Amino acid sequence: MRTYEQDATTATTPQPPWPFTGREDELERVRGSWAAGRHGIVVTGPAGHGKTRLITEAVRGTDHARVTGTPEARDLPFAAFAHLLPDAVSAQRAVRILSGLRLLVVDDAHLLDEASAALVHQLAVHGRTRLLVAAVDGAPAPGAVSRLWTGELLPRLALAPLPYEDTAQLLAAAGLEPLTVRRLHTVCQGDLRLLRDLMAALTGAGRLASVAGTGERAWRGALPVTPAVRERLAPLLERSGPGERDTLERLAFAEPLPLPLDDLDLGVLERLETDGLIHVDDDGGAVTLAHPLHGPALRATTGRLRARRLNSEPRDLGPALEAERRALARRIEQLDVRAVPTPVGEWLVAEGAAVPAGYAAVRSRFARLRGELRDAAVWAREGLREAPGDEGCRAELSLIDGESAAGDDVYARYESVRRGEPGPVVGRLPRDSAFARHAEALTRGDGAGLDRAAEALEERGFLLFAAEACAQAVRAHRDPRAARLSRTRAVALARRCQGARTPALAGLVLGELTVRQRQIVSLAAAGLSNREIAERLTLSVRTVGNHLYSAYTRLGTGDRGALPWLVELPECAPA
Repeated sequence: MRTYEQDATTATTPQPPWPFTGREDELERVRGSWAAGRHGIVVTGPAGHGKTRLITEAVRGTDHARVTGTPEARDLPFAAFAHLLPDAVSAQRAVRILSGLRLLVVDDAHLLDEASAALVHQLAVHGRTRLLVAAVDGAPAPGAVSRLWTGELLPRLALAPLPYEDTAQLLAAAGLEPLTVRRLHTVCQGDLRLLRDLMAALTGAGRLASVAGTGERAWRGALPVTPAVRERLAPLLERSGPGERDTLERLAFAEPLPLPLDDLDLGVLERLETDGLIHVDDDGGAVTLAHPLHGPALRATTGRLRARRLNSEPRDLGPALEAERRALARRIEQLDVRAVPTPVGEWLVAEGAAVPAGYAAVRSRFARLRGELRDAAVWAREGLREAPGDEGCRAELSLIDGESAAGDDVYARYESVRRGEPGPVVGRLPRDSAFARHAEALTRGDGAGLDRAAEALEERGFLLFAAEACAQAVRAHRDPRAARLSRTRAVALARRCQGARTPALAGLVLGELTVRQRQIVSLAAAGLSNREIAERLTLSVRTVGNHLYSAYTRLGTGDRGALPWLVELPECAPA
């Protein structure tokens, strides 16, 4: 049974910088933007998504100058360049002076004054100074800045939100249980500045509770109202139209159930929808807040009396929770575990409320079949909090721990295929299913067939099973190149399965590397940059890069993030 104890950590401990996580492909693209005669790049994305950190990592160790736009100086000509230019300089002379720079970083370019923006544009036109420019998507920007990419002077890299797997890796040192990681990832939507702010608040206020028997910590209850939360909530708090604030708060306190349109003012809803603050479902029958942060934040900032009144409306979550349970069970029966919306169950966990054991067991099974083993364990334990003897939840914990499935259903029969023993079940799995194709290809020793089965399994949401099929294909392929590609796919899929280790995945090994390559790969897998590896091994950065390139070729991967999942090589890392 799971119990919680409050963490006594205080807010006085200074927070070290977070490691640079993910974005390896984006990092290489930025670094390559000033090589081979290229003129630079513009990096855009929402506020807090890591644009500044990405560019800082890219130029680390290089000779460069940096300017930053600020809202306070938008009316002062050349304010951003004051430290690089003499007083009362003309635009033409400024271009001549700055053309001597090899590399110029322009951060928060959307906040530049018009003169500074025009200067950056002229530098891009002249092309003698390499430019790395960062700007916030959707924010008003000087025309000279937006024309950098719309006029095709510089290529544009639009940063996508950091994926869940990279968010989990970023938070790994905090020792959080997976549902807390998912909750943080959901409310932050890739906003790393907000993520750091919330982590500091939760830790400082002792809001992370220790989970007995796991060594992990969990966040349950209300959202901390931090400065970053208030900043992100400003578009809602500043609504002054008749009925708008009232409607937004009603929606916030209706969660996790959507409100029917008939209960709300249609004119107000139209204005809020136009501004992207609410979402109306495809059938037009119900409405919710558009951003997952807004509901928790509005509830946390509403006064106590108003919150009590808004929260007094009776809500029966039972039917909605049962509908979620049936939807999950139906997907499992259909051999399809692609993600489905489950807001009610997630809301119960977030609030620290009781989760019925029947729902928890199905939710745990669904997560386990998707390869999310840590999530599955948490859901099973949530069910056991209220029903310590529940057999369904206990059975799921046993399966997560590696015990064989009992019974004669499809999943129990499929276990022998996962173990590499398909013979007894060939012809006993659903015809033409991905499971049957996996068994048949394994029986034939057909590497290409196993790859195709893996694709079908991945398409249906069975990421761990797909990883295992790819790992089995590695041994079945006669073509070394095809085997390397299968290994790469197996590694990439396993990386999305929360570090799952199964007999099929145990066979993943590194290719034939030299001793030096193995040293460098092991350090890269541990998270060291090329420069840090060079300093550790007393090599040049170029030599490290060449060794990694050769290693990638032999491993069949170019993904640095996949290295930790290929194999652990502690013996190769020098002391």
